[in-house]
Formats: sequence, C-alpha cells, structure tokens
Amino acid sequence: MRGPHNILRLIQTGATLERTGAMKVILDALDAPPLVKGVFRTLVWPVQWLGERGDPNAPPVPRALTALGPAYIKFGQILSTRPDVVGDDMAVQLRVLQDKLPPFSMREAKAEFAREIGQTVEQVFSSFSEPLAAASLAQVHKAHLQDGGDAVAVKILRPGIERAFRKDIDAFYFAARTIEFLSPSSRRLKPMDVITHFEGVVMGELDLRLESSAASEFAANTANDEGFAVPEVRWHLSGRRVMTLDWAEGISAGDNAAIDAAGHNRSELATRVLQLFLNHALRDGYFHGDMHQGNLKISANGDIIAYDFGIMGRIDEYTRRVYAEILFGFIRRDYKRVAEVHFEAGYVPADRDVDEFARALRAVGEPIFGMDATGISMGRLLAYLFEVTERFGMETRTELILLQRTMVVVEGVARSMDPHMNIWHDAKPIVEAYIKDSIGPRALVKDLVKTAVVLSRFGPRLPQLAEAALIRETNPAPPPKPQRKRARLAWMALGGGLVAFCGWLVQAL
Repeated sequence: MRGPHNILRLIQTGATLERTGAMKVILDALDAPPLVKGVFRTLVWPVQWLGERGDPNAPPVPRALTALGPAYIKFGQILSTRPDVVGDDMAVQLRVLQDKLPPFSMREAKAEFAREIGQTVEQVFSSFSEPLAAASLAQVHKAHLQDGGDAVAVKILRPGIERAFRKDIDAFYFAARTIEFLSPSSRRLKPMDVITHFEGVVMGELDLRLESSAASEFAANTANDEGFAVPEVRWHLSGRRVMTLDWAEGISAGDNAAIDAAGHNRSELATRVLQLFLNHALRDGYFHGDMHQGNLKISANGDIIAYDFGIMGRIDEYTRRVYAEILFGFIRRDYKRVAEVHFEAGYVPADRDVDEFARALRAVGEPIFGMDATGISMGRLLAYLFEVTERFGMETRTELILLQRTMVVVEGVARSMDPHMNIWHDAKPIVEAYIKDSIGPRALVKDLVKTAVVLSRFGPRLPQLAEAALIRETNPAPPPKPQRKRARLAWMALGGGLVAFCGWLVQAL
C-alpha cells in the first residue's frame, strides 16, 4: 500500500501548497521551467480544497509546512541549513519556521516513559510537570528525582512519530523521483540526495540515545571551557524514546532585559559566545549546529549553558586547518594566500587561475573590512566566499554549509547582546591560537609522531606486505576468460532481475 499512500499524501501536499500560495514560491525558487510550473499548478488547482489552510499570518512556505505536520516542519528546518539548495531568501524564511505543536497528553507521556525505562513516573520522580515545550518530534517536562530531589529535564518522543515520519519520507522520495523525471534541470539540486540527507538526520533524532551520546561527547570536549556548561545526561533514565538531562536553570540568552537585571556583562557574554563556538569548531571539530538563543541560557554565575543536541556538526582535522587558514588569511587581508589554500585543498580545480581567484576574493573581503565594527560580518563573508568559489567550480560541501549557517546564527546571538562588537577582533585570538598549534612547527612534529605511530602498528607486517606487493608486480593475475566474464554478467543480470522483482512484490504487498 506504499504506492497509494504516496500518491494520496502528495495530492494533499500539493493541495496545501497551492491553497497557501507556497506552490508558486517553491517553483520560482527552483527555477522550474514554465511548462513544469503550468503542469504542477494545473494538476493541483482543482483539488486545492483538499489542502490545509494554515496560519494566514505566516509566510506561504512556513505556513504550508506547519499545516502539513511534523515531518514537513522538520524538513523545512533542515532545508533552512541548505541555502545552496533553496536559495538565501527561502532559507531565511524557513529559519523562522515555528516548531511549536500541541503537546500530547500527560497520560501518553507517562506511558511512553514507563515503556522505555521500565519504571513508572511516580516511582522515579517526586514531581512531573505538564509539557513545557512541544516540538515536531518530542516534548519536554520538568521533573524532580525521588532520590535526592535534583531537577531534571525529561524529553519524550511523540507516540507513533517514527511510523508517521517513515510514511512521509517515503512520499518525499516518490516526489523527488517525480521532480527529477519531469524537470531534468532540477537534478543539479540533487533532490534525491537532499531527501537522503533529511532521512539520515531525522532517523538520528528519532533515537534519543544518539542525542544523549552527542550531549555526552560535547560535554567531555568542553569540560575545561571556562564560563560554559552542558547539562549531564542521566543515562539510567534515558533510552531510545526518552532522554533525561540535568535541568538547566538560567535566563534565556535572548532576554537582554533579564540579563541586565541579573548584573551580567552582555559585551563579555557576546565575545564568549563567539569564541566558544570557534573553539568548538576549530579545536574539537565538533560543534553545536543549532546554537540560537532558544538553546542557550545564562546561569546565575554567568556561565553560558547549551542544550538541545539534535543537530551537531563535525569537521575533520584537515578541513579545520583549511578553514582556519582561510579565516586567518582574511583577517590579515592576504587574499593570495587564501586563494592558494583553496587550490592546495583541492576545493577549486587546478586548471583555474590562482591570481584571478585571489582578485575575486579581494572583491569579497575589502568592502567588508571597509565597514565599521557593526557591519563586519563573518557570516556574510563566508556566504560571499561560497558564491565566489561556486563560480570557480568548487563543489558544495555539506559540512561547510552547516558551519557557515551556524556561524551566522552565533553571530546573530552575539550581536543581539552587543550590537557594537567587532566580530573579527574577537575571533582573531582564537584563530591565531589554532594556527599556532595546528599549522606551525609544533603541528609538524605532532603529525610526524602520529605517522610514526601508525607505521609502527604495521611494523611486523611490513616485510610480508612488501613481498606480496612484489609478487603481484612480477606475476600479475591473468585476465578473466571471456566465457567466465559473460557468465558473471549473466548471473549479475539474473540477480538484478530477481532483486527488482522482489522490490516490486514488496511494493505491491
């Protein structure tokens, strides 16, 4: 029944998009040909009455996605991190997508907790509040432990959310295949890859053990960061559908009046937010991918507390070094070196002109550095940088897009606390320290030591490996006989046919 479900769900989706005005906005953003626009709108216009109305005060696309339910809300949130796919304007619209849904009942919440943990809420907690926040995937309750009375936050997945998401993801794949078939020009946006990325992110968030693991790793990385805290995971009260963390008591990072009333220095907090993020990205290669005001609190002692670890970013060590050299080059306004780093990393094809690329980078950097402190934006610089590199043939790198998007968010948090802060001035010591530790002579020694350690592991086997390589070189394997090759191809074709038949049979059932 998957096929009929896909068709019915897509009819409802198309009807809602048309009814809310989102269909035209999306087709324009995708640069769909006039014929495709006409076909889509002709098909859905007669059935738009089947669609949801949504909130008329919201922009068309967020309005439609919110009306269509949790899977579509989450899809919109993830697309907001991919301006390379939906464009900058659409990404901004999707960032304000409301992720507030009606909570499920206390009875269901307690039943889900008991099923996952094996104990009732009354056995574990002395108090268990009504839902404090309800999002597309889960809701959060505040509770106090029977043993010790510590306050904790209990996150519980919505009942049946996994099944609902799987059904909608199946419909998304069907839609992506249809779009690629009807509009070959859309293939440059890789609709199937986008849905695959979405599926991976969502399926990770639907297992709260993974979010608990992310929180634990992030806490371990940042344990020595002064003025920063991550709530501790209560592993014995966490599982696949339930996560329990220490309660984070504090003022919302977006409430400037309360921060001032508590006597905190907002300018110092702004600098610390930015520098903490850069440290996490460069030093650890593991950063909070959704570091907005709603996920940050200021504790009574002035610590910045982070929570909600559903979206985390990871960057390998080599990419971190490249990213740091690019930032450092811009800080020094050494555009030739920034260009060389792009070529050395293989980001830009070797057949392009490095001097022309450096000149294009200067056109990006100089106008920004000519602004006063309030106008200097690292996020804007990175956005312009990606535009230039795309013109010179650089392929999209998902991890750098998440980094750039998070940098924009963190910059917004910092500027909301101190509109006059100089982003580059505050970033410079962190980037310089990383450059010194990771690219200078000290880093060379570390790399040599690591290489020696790896080689030592293979030391006892090196003679055997060398001998095997020499034997292969002197006695290459004979090419397969044509008959055997044809036989293998025949068996592969037969196997492929059987797999296709089984897939069709499963779809039919």
